[in-house]
Amino acid sequence: MSKSTFAYVTFIRTTADRLWEALVTPEFMRQYWFDMHCESDFKTGSSWKLVFPDGRIADMGEIVESDPPRRLVIKWHNQWKEELKAEGPSLCSFTIEAVPDNAKVVKLSVLHSMERDGSKLIEAVSGGWPRILSNLKTLLESGEIIMPSAGHT
Repeated sequence: MSKSTFAYVTFIRTTADRLWEALVTPEFMRQYWFDMHCESDFKTGSSWKLVFPDGRIADMGEIVESDPPRRLVIKWHNQWKEELKAEGPSLCSFTIEAVPDNAKVVKLSVLHSMERDGSKLIEAVSGGWPRILSNLKTLLESGEIIMPSAGHT
């Protein structure tokens, strides 16, 4: 079976612990994820959902792997667009690694994939992830975001 994949790697001037907290803390997440946030205890086997500011559920799934502050893998199922929901679940992983010879920087790799060729969901997240992750990086490094709300409806 073919696979659709989005991959993104960035280097952030922060610590692994601080980046992990930014990925799993709703209050911090709202700042860089266009007022949206995740609800979960982020433990392996737990449920997970991404929530719009008005309380609607955008995406939901399960925590497949949680190894703070190194790795988080989420089974991800879109809930708000029927054509994306119909594709079924995808898998999204976040890997945080130390950068050799630079204790002030960590490497964040995000891989979002689906066992389906030409996935509309992967096409959609390919436009969203760069905005979200650019906001995350800039927020951690400067205290500000660079991309305002994307106007999700």
